[in-house]
Amino acid sequence: MLRARKKLGQHFLHDPAVIDRLVSTIAPEPKDTMVEIGSGRGALTQPLLETLEAIHVIELDVRLAEHLMKLVPEPQRLIMHRGDALKMDFSSLAPASGSLRIVGNLPYNISTPVLFHLLRHRAVIEDMHFMFQKEVATRITATPGRKEYGRLTVMLAPWVDAQACFDVGPGAFSPPPKVWSTVIRLTPRTEARFNIKNQEKFSALVARTFSMRRKTIARSLSGWLSREQISASDIDPGERPEQLRPEDFAKLANLESCDWTGNTKPP
Repeated sequence: MLRARKKLGQHFLHDPAVIDRLVSTIAPEPKDTMVEIGSGRGALTQPLLETLEAIHVIELDVRLAEHLMKLVPEPQRLIMHRGDALKMDFSSLAPASGSLRIVGNLPYNISTPVLFHLLRHRAVIEDMHFMFQKEVATRITATPGRKEYGRLTVMLAPWVDAQACFDVGPGAFSPPPKVWSTVIRLTPRTEARFNIKNQEKFSALVARTFSMRRKTIARSLSGWLSREQISASDIDPGERPEQLRPEDFAKLANLESCDWTGNTKPP
């Protein structure tokens, strides 16, 4: 049996009840253009192919790719892409008329970068169902005022609708991880939920405030905006960043008077 590679963050899903529930949550239709990121040993690939006419699989591990091609009874229905999902042009996989559905049990160490890479291709993506580390899923779906609410929450808010579906314990995987996981449904938006005049400026402002999350908005944005400018946007300058709604950050970033620098890294 193929062993998981620690350096690739592999934890293979094997629990039949969890797999059945995951397939039910995804609800595949025969003609869906489905893309699975990371096939593992094929625990999800095979039940999806019971419904789908075909499936795209992106697999970095050559051992697993070769194993899956031998495992599937009709390998012509499996379109294998051997490589890194972070380098994949997902738009090129979309049919001329239609969109992609993305699924995967993502390694914890690349889950956030993969998500932001996919959102660059959101125009061709219908939905995404991923298994995230529970902590990450909680941050994605957090609401203002919660301790989990932060930069990741706000940066995703304009572009995606997120819904936590169900939690999965460590025992569902081999080897079992040290943390719980959560299946989450993400539905990309082609247009932002609220007005963002400059995405780079918005990103810089969000990064700055959450890098000083214990400080008030007025203090963290000192030199960028005055207390009076913040108040004029119907935002209390004495609030801390976790108390603001995502659209509040956009209102501040949209101010012409906001003096900023955009040298930030992605969340």
